Amino acid sequence: MVGDGRAFGVTASDVLAVARGGARVELSREALTALAASREIVDALAAEPAPVYGVSTGFGALATRHIGPGLRARLQRNIVRSHAAGMGPRVEREVVRALMFLRLKTLCSGHTGVRPEVAQTIADVLNAGITPVVHEYGSLGCSGDLAPLSHCALTLMGEGEAEGADGTLRPAGELLAEHGIRPVELREKEGLALLNGTDGMLGMLIMALADLDTLYRSADVTAAMSLEALLGTDKVLAPELHAIRPHPGQAASAANMLAVLAGSGMTGHHQDDAPRVQDAYSVRCAPQVAGAGRDTIAHARLVAERELAAAIDNPVVLPGRTDRGGKGAGGVGAGASGSGGGRLESNGNFHGAPVAYVLDFLAIAVADLGSIAERRTDRLLDKNRSHGLPPFLADDPGVDSGLMIAQYTQAALVSELKRLAVPASADSIPSSAMQEDHVSMGWSAARKLRTSVDNLTRVIAVELYTAARAVELREGLTPAPATRAVVEAARRAGVGGPGPDRHLAPDLAAAEAFVRDGRLLAAVEKVTGPLR
Repeated sequence: MVGDGRAFGVTASDVLAVARGGARVELSREALTALAASREIVDALAAEPAPVYGVSTGFGALATRHIGPGLRARLQRNIVRSHAAGMGPRVEREVVRALMFLRLKTLCSGHTGVRPEVAQTIADVLNAGITPVVHEYGSLGCSGDLAPLSHCALTLMGEGEAEGADGTLRPAGELLAEHGIRPVELREKEGLALLNGTDGMLGMLIMALADLDTLYRSADVTAAMSLEALLGTDKVLAPELHAIRPHPGQAASAANMLAVLAGSGMTGHHQDDAPRVQDAYSVRCAPQVAGAGRDTIAHARLVAERELAAAIDNPVVLPGRTDRGGKGAGGVGAGASGSGGGRLESNGNFHGAPVAYVLDFLAIAVADLGSIAERRTDRLLDKNRSHGLPPFLADDPGVDSGLMIAQYTQAALVSELKRLAVPASADSIPSSAMQEDHVSMGWSAARKLRTSVDNLTRVIAVELYTAARAVELREGLTPAPATRAVVEAARRAGVGGPGPDRHLAPDLAAAEAFVRDGRLLAAVEKVTGPLR
């Protein structure tokens, strides 16, 4: 339900339920009341002779023109049509649903001035499983995700193409008619209100955070398995060591690894045949690297929660009357009061910098986690550093190549992760005749983070595949119960074990699915209980 007073009635879990689970959306009484009240303010301003930005003017660099009542409906239609200028591949259904749901959340805050029927139409479209066509390119992450949101607004008007619940692309008007949804006829300010938000980048941030929660715990598991397969020591995971450097993510990661390794007969053999005082950094420092990423996730989640509690539009409807003229060029009101006691104020809250920064920060953390995982994989395959394992874990080295090229694939993925870690938010390309002269590029940061998260899943899958094979090749040594549970579950899932060379791609695909859908964590947590 949208609009029950707690962050406008929406949580991150709600966003995931609508975006990924197809949950039904309903508007609360409080939301409908807030919508009606803010609309009264806009209607009052529309009836006044003085021009007011967003209500009776053009937009952006064209804001100096006063638009008479007879052209205002056309103005609102035109902003949607002209701004629906995206190009490139379609973005994913879950991204579009998150974007629409988050825009609906802001509309229901009572700060945008749209009529209740506009908000209800968005809810109806979501509930019908209709997904507007939104393209990869078109947002600079400032003045909101303009092009992506415009393509969604176009569907509300019954124009353009959309995807039905069956996955077929059809004219939006046909899909609305099939479900008994009347296209909206936009009035003053409504076209602008549908476009001016950080909803796309926020939706992708929320989904990335959910995925990374799973992946970081999965990475703790595969790191522990690699430590075990390398006959490393688990003494470096002792809680008292991490207590003297009190980063919470580091402590959680070390605790997870220690839980996975409980009862292992393979750890602590680092003083056997080839004595070594310490394990390599990629093994010994796994909690420090993964922990720093966890703390980055915690910061990003704080930003997401603040943004989720925000009402982003320009201009916004506020209670009370303004004391200032606030006149811009050409006498256009930057701040204006209506006779109903509310006011409309221009602002810069649509700038995506807060979200863009953490999206980029997460991409850096993801790249580093992938990088350290790849180093452990390489160590398991190198007979000079693996402490007794066969070269490349091959069945008959020389005749068989083993997992040599699996590591190549993992290395290629890590190299891509490093390129994706270059921040999008450090860039800015001015637009709108220099009116929008500094932009966030937050949408771009979100798009590349989605690719990073996908690739990290594959990197962890390769480490899982390698570590599981290495553990099985340690004859005479007993792995931890949690490790044994993972290996057995992986084999049931079609992830092949040791043996002569075979087509590896299907094994790697099965390992990826095993990580991606949470079966890796489920297998571990049956033994360890919930990981942190």
